[in-house]
Amino acid sequence: MLTLFATILCVLTLEPARPPAIPPRPNIVLILADDLGYGDLGCYGQQIIKTPNLDALAASGVRFTHAYSGSPVCAPSRCSILTGRHTGHSAIRDNKELADGQQPLPADSVTIASTLKNAGYATAAIGKWGLGIPGSSGDPAVHGFDHFFGYYCQRHAHNHYPTHLFHDGQRVELDGNAAKYDSGAVTGAVYAPDRFRASALAFIEQHRDRPFFLYFATTVPHLALQVPEDSLAQYKGVVEERPYTGGRGYIPHPNARAAYAAMVSRLDADVGALVSALNQLPPERDTLIIFTSDNGPTIDVGGADSTYFDSTAGLRGRKMDLYEGGIRVPLITAWVRAQVRGESAEPVASWDLFPTIARLCDAGPPADTDGIDLSGIIRADGDPPSREHLYWEYPSGGGWQAVRLANYKAVRRNTKANPDAPVELYDLDLDPAEANNIADSHPDIINRVRAIMSARRPAMLDEWNFK
Repeated sequence: MLTLFATILCVLTLEPARPPAIPPRPNIVLILADDLGYGDLGCYGQQIIKTPNLDALAASGVRFTHAYSGSPVCAPSRCSILTGRHTGHSAIRDNKELADGQQPLPADSVTIASTLKNAGYATAAIGKWGLGIPGSSGDPAVHGFDHFFGYYCQRHAHNHYPTHLFHDGQRVELDGNAAKYDSGAVTGAVYAPDRFRASALAFIEQHRDRPFFLYFATTVPHLALQVPEDSLAQYKGVVEERPYTGGRGYIPHPNARAAYAAMVSRLDADVGALVSALNQLPPERDTLIIFTSDNGPTIDVGGADSTYFDSTAGLRGRKMDLYEGGIRVPLITAWVRAQVRGESAEPVASWDLFPTIARLCDAGPPADTDGIDLSGIIRADGDPPSREHLYWEYPSGGGWQAVRLANYKAVRRNTKANPDAPVELYDLDLDPAEANNIADSHPDIINRVRAIMSARRPAMLDEWNFK
């Protein structure tokens, strides 16, 4: 049904009029921010935080205004990106904490990396993984990555000045950082995101003469609030400050708002460094850069203040719920050399990235993905295939389900306690803040939504299922 409203939903103005010359088998750099809100970038309306590099990327590429993450939390969102499945079909549907990491991705999962590796691409994952530790079925090496550097465990990634990281399963010590996370050290000698940037730049240079896939899953601006002083100085005394005194497992910070803004700006600088390096590659090796976030901004804990920064750009909800603020995210695609500029209001989701990348790289995705190919928008040579709806589920918080059907968005809560819980309905064209529930006046749409919600496949863990 989305296609019936295409002329209403899709605002797509691309330049130039003719599709640019894009070489076959481009490099792919997929940049995933952590807990970055839809409204945290200047190109999405942010008024306080400076993001010149990402704003320039959006100006030279396509800015999607109705793009969604796969989940409102980390692990299932990353699973959705890498496997091309929404959370009604995916293997990982929630953050499941284990003693030494998170629930691992099953070994038989087909990912973007395994597909591109089979097509001759060099592959690397840098940053936060969260889908299994070394030696488990979720080890990045099992899923097509030649190289991994960063955090395997999401809890470990809550400290941006850790005592160690991992390189292909081997522990790498970071001398000069605090021995204990609860030591109260706001900074240390080695900032993990800086090491991620250096590792990514080395990978790009090492593979300058062959196609590569770089999954750059940085950990900022996720809590804890930690950033080097040179970035913090940009905002100290500029923002109206509210010190964070600690609690909820996060360290205090005397300049909490300045720290958050500085983390976003440092992420922006990292993107600028990657773009600069990609510009130095041979002219025949063009690169598609994809930038997005794993979910909406965090709730106001740990010193974060999404309200102050208007991180959802006025949308309802945040991380850990399925209202727009929890799952609508920035999505920018840009070629390093080919200019494809524009804006798209087509409703798209992170599970669309797998079939899109596979098509662009002539790698053929598996048949069992939920995504559609967006390469027509990204290359300015066609429209995306039609589809009826987008679907999400989130087992925590009592059990959530959501459906986007054309301009309508349906949300159902507390489904674990009540399988027949009422369905809320919002018209996003008229009510983007999801303030006016119009379910009672659209029984036909509610019936269709309930049928979609019932069509989910059982999850591999019973605790993720609805009764």
